[in-house]
Amino acid sequence: MKLRVLVGSGDRIMLLTLPFLVAGLVLNIVFPSWFSVGGPPLVLKGISIAMLIPGVAIWIWSVVLILTRVPKQELITDGPYSLVKHPLYTAVALLVLPWVGILFNTWLGVPIGILLYIGSRAFAPEEERGLSETFGAAWDEYCSKVKLAWL
Repeated sequence: MKLRVLVGSGDRIMLLTLPFLVAGLVLNIVFPSWFSVGGPPLVLKGISIAMLIPGVAIWIWSVVLILTRVPKQELITDGPYSLVKHPLYTAVALLVLPWVGILFNTWLGVPIGILLYIGSRAFAPEEERGLSETFGAAWDEYCSKVKLAWL
């Protein structure tokens, strides 16, 4: 099993996101007041935790499915993949990074998460073409059944 198959577009998405993440972290360290969310307040902590729980669960579940099914050359269509085509990217971008940032008293996770999501959507067509070539009709059937194909 080639590492490239397991990683998918993840390496390119991270290369796109990494400079912004590093610059944001440096600015956040140098000018923390620019990025502060005010503590965060108790309500925002609660919302953050409520979002992180499914986000981390979906991320871990997606990783486990990738590590167990991709080496067997199986198309993953169940679990979080029945909801969205790229649950790992979507969970990290929308449910983990923004809310971890809030818990660390910075709104920096929000734009980094959005950038990560945009990157995942930009590289998704290429990844999906490869899946279509590999799995053919099974991929087409999956695409017709996935609940939030656009997410």
